[in-house]
Amino acid sequence: MLSNSVIAAALASAYVVILVLALNPSVPLTVEGMMPLLRTVGLYYTLNLTVVAYLLLVMWQLLSRELFSPAWISVGVLVWLGTLAAGIGAALMLRNVVSFSLVLDGASAAALARSAIVLFVAALSFLVVAVIRRTLPEGRPGWATLLVIVMAASVAAPLTLRGRGVARIVEATTPLDTSRSDLASERQTRVTIIALDGGSLDFITSVTAQGRLPNFGRLLDRGAVRHLATLHPTAAETVWAAVATGKLPQKNGIRSAGLYRFAPEDGVPLQLLPEYCFAHGLVRLGFLIEEPHSSATFRTRTLWSILSGHGISVGVVGWPLSQPAPPVRGFLVADTYQRTALTASGVGGPPALYPSDLQPDALAAMESVAADADGSGPDESPARVDRIYERVANTLGERRPVQVAVTRYQSLDPIGHHYLRFATPLEFGDVTEEERRRLGTVLERHYAMIDDAIGRAMTGIDANDLLLVVSGFGMVPLPLAKRLVEKVIGDPDLSGTHDVAPDGFLIAYGSSVAPGRSPTRASVVDVTPTLLYFLGLPVGRDMDGYVRTDLFTPAFIQDQPIAYIPTYDR
Repeated sequence: MLSNSVIAAALASAYVVILVLALNPSVPLTVEGMMPLLRTVGLYYTLNLTVVAYLLLVMWQLLSRELFSPAWISVGVLVWLGTLAAGIGAALMLRNVVSFSLVLDGASAAALARSAIVLFVAALSFLVVAVIRRTLPEGRPGWATLLVIVMAASVAAPLTLRGRGVARIVEATTPLDTSRSDLASERQTRVTIIALDGGSLDFITSVTAQGRLPNFGRLLDRGAVRHLATLHPTAAETVWAAVATGKLPQKNGIRSAGLYRFAPEDGVPLQLLPEYCFAHGLVRLGFLIEEPHSSATFRTRTLWSILSGHGISVGVVGWPLSQPAPPVRGFLVADTYQRTALTASGVGGPPALYPSDLQPDALAAMESVAADADGSGPDESPARVDRIYERVANTLGERRPVQVAVTRYQSLDPIGHHYLRFATPLEFGDVTEEERRRLGTVLERHYAMIDDAIGRAMTGIDANDLLLVVSGFGMVPLPLAKRLVEKVIGDPDLSGTHDVAPDGFLIAYGSSVAPGRSPTRASVVDVTPTLLYFLGLPVGRDMDGYVRTDLFTPAFIQDQPIAYIPTYDR
C-alpha cells in the first residue's frame, strides 16, 4: 500500500510541477532549471500526497468486501489512483487558467488549457484500463505496459505543449528627463487621488445610510460612482501596478506580490504559485522565500513617469513597487519609506524618496506622527502607517506643490482581514454582543480617518479640479470552510478576504463630473487612461484600459476629444 501510494503521489506531483512550469514560462526546461523545482515543489507534494493516497487505500481496505492485498506495484490500484490524480489535475489546470487569465500571456494560457485537456484524456484512459482490466483480467504484462504508457504520455505531452521556456524580456524605456518643461499639459487643473486597499463600496453605502462617514456620503450623492473590476491574484502589488500603467500584468511585468526564490537560492525564481492546491504552504514552511518586487520590475512606463515627461508635476506617496524611488517632476515616497527611513538599510540602500533634498521634511513629518500617537486601541499600528504617509504627503505638498497628488491608504486591508466579522456580525453569526460592542467600530474608525482626508480634499478643490477615490480591490467575508481551515492551521482571527477578487470602486468628484451610479463596471486598468484624458494627454493604444468618458458631463466630453499615441514606452 505504501509503495503504490508513493508512485501515485509522484504522478500527481508531476502534474503540479507541470502546472507551476506553465504558470512560469521563464523557467527553462533543463536540468539546472528543473532540479530546484523537483527538489522543493516535487518533494513537498509527493510527501503530502503519499499520506493522502495511503489514507484512501486504508479506506478502500476497510470498505472492500473482498480481500484487499495489493502487490508492491499494483496495476489494479494505480489505474484508479491515476484516474483520480489526472482528473483532479485537469480540473486544477482549468481553474488556474480562469484565475490567471489576465496575468498569463496568450501562449502560456493556451498551453495550460491544452494540458488540462491532455490530463482529462489521461483520466479517461486510466478509467478505461481499470474497467476493461476488471472485465478481462488476463494479460497482466499488457495492462502494466499500457499503464506505463498512459502515465508517461500524461507527463510528456503537457511538457511538450509548454515548451523549453521563454526568457523574460525586459523592455527598455526612454530615460526620463525631469529638466524638460516644454511639454506641460494645456489643462492647468489639479487632480487629487486617494487610493485605498480593501475599500468596500457596500460597507460605505451601508454606513453612510446610517448618517456616518459624511464626506463619503457627499461623494456618493454628488459624484460618479462605479464598481471597479480587479485582478487575480488580488495582491496590492499586481492591482496597483495595473492602475499605474493602464496595462494588465502580462504587459506591465508585475504578475504577483513578489518573486519566489528557492531555498537554498538557486535556479530561476518563480513569479506565480498555483491556486487551489495549498501551494503557498511552500512559503509558510520555508521551501520558497518570497522576495518583493521593486520599481525596476516594471516593463512599461508608470503614470508618474508619463506625467513627468509631459511637464506635469506629481506627488506620489505610499505607492507599492516604487523603490528605488525613480526621478519624477515633483516628489515620490515609496511604501517602504516608513519601515526603512531610520534604519541602516534605508540610509545605505535603495532610496525610498525622491528627491533626496526633501528627506528632512519627510522625517520631520514622520516623527510628528510618533509624537502625536496616543497608542490606544488594537488598530493603532496600521492606522499609524496611514497617518505617517498622510502627514508626509501634506508636508511635502506644501513644500513642493504639485498638479497631481496621489496618496495611498493601506490600513483598510489588514484591519478588514481581522475585524470585518465584528463590523458586519450578521454575515458571520458567531459574534457575541460583547465582541460587537468592543471591536465593532474598529474598521469604521479607519474609514472615518479616510473620510476626514476626503473632506479636506473636497474643501480645497477648485472649479476645474478632479478628485478620484479609488479602491483597487474590495473585502468580503471569508467563507466558512476557509475560516475552519484557518482556525486549524493558520490565523484563527482571519475573517475578511480578497482572494476571490471582489470589486473595488471608483468615485469621481468635480465640476466636470456627471453625478450618478452606473451598473456598468469599470476596471482597474481604466484609471490611467481616464486620468490622461482628463488632463488633455493622449492615451497609449497599447494600454488595456479604456477612457471612462461616462464619468464626465456631455459639455466636457464635447470640448475634450480622445487622442491616442501608439505607446509611451519608446
